[in-house]
Formats: sequence, structure tokens, C-alpha cells
Amino acid sequence: MGGRTPGSLERARMRRAIRVVLLWALVSPVAAQVASPQRQADVATRGADVMPFSLEATTHVFTKTADGGTQRVVAKHGADARQVELVREHLRDIRREFSTGDFSGPSYIHGKDMPGLAALAAAKPGQIAIAYRDVAGGAELRFRTGDPTLVAALHEWFDAQLSDHGADAMAGHHHGPGMSPKR
Repeated sequence: MGGRTPGSLERARMRRAIRVVLLWALVSPVAAQVASPQRQADVATRGADVMPFSLEATTHVFTKTADGGTQRVVAKHGADARQVELVREHLRDIRREFSTGDFSGPSYIHGKDMPGLAALAAAKPGQIAIAYRDVAGGAELRFRTGDPTLVAALHEWFDAQLSDHGADAMAGHHHGPGMSPKR
């Protein structure tokens, strides 16, 4: 083995897998297509059944990282204390649901064939770490995984949300170690 331990071989394989995912992320478009205005309206209508806050009064920010990504939701007017609290309540609930494999909210809002969703729902408990934190004007969920397939699924899922939420969503620009911003 030339001085390599099983642990160092596993780390080398993981780095190689992450490079493949990063290459795919860098050459794929930020969002494959922008959803039609009718689809965006349908998503907003269904979203009102699941999300307690106003989609129009908030912005979803999806930031891809080498090991997953961050979903941040903030009130467009940070002083809107009611929207901020509703965002925080919802993201705490989402963290709890996703941690148990319950992706019924996004499935209802975006459809069962939403890109990335099936792989995320099939993940075993603990394969994706999901951390919640309050941020100025809202909250965020940080998704992390060492599984390159799940990283790709998270990125597809983010792209689909960017497309479906239209003007109420945007791609983030902090991509973390090893990621370059898309231009």
C-alpha cells in the first residue's frame, strides 16, 4: 500500500467523489429552466397551505456547498416581526420533519417528481445533517452530507425550488471550501 492506511484510502476516495460532484455542479446551470408563470402561481398557492409565512413577503436563498447547502428564508422587510417569527417556526418544523425522512411538504408544494426529492426522502436517518439557526430577519437550514449522491440531490432540489419560487427566491453566493461562485 505504500504507507497508505485504510482511512487515508477512504478519504482519498471521498475527495475524488466530491471532485466529481463539484465538477458536475460547476458545469450544470444554476437552474435548468425557469418555471412557467402558471407553475409558479400553482406552487405559491400550494405553498400557502404548507408555509405559514407570506411567500411574497419573504425571500428564499439557496446556497450550494461542496457538502450540501444552505436554505435561508428572510423577510423582505426585516422589521416585519410576524413574518420573521413565522419563518423561524416553519424552518424549525421543516428541520424536524426532514430529519425523520418526512418530505411531504415539498412533495405537496412542488410535486412528487420534484428533482432530488426522491433521493433525499430515501436517505437513511443521519445521512444528511440538518442544522437550524436564526439569522437576521429569518432563519436558515444547513444541510451537510458526505454522500456525493445526496449532495447532487440537494443541489437538484435547490435548483427546482429556485425555478418554482421565481422572484421570491435567489441563489446564494457563498459556496464554501472548494466551490466557485457561478457567474
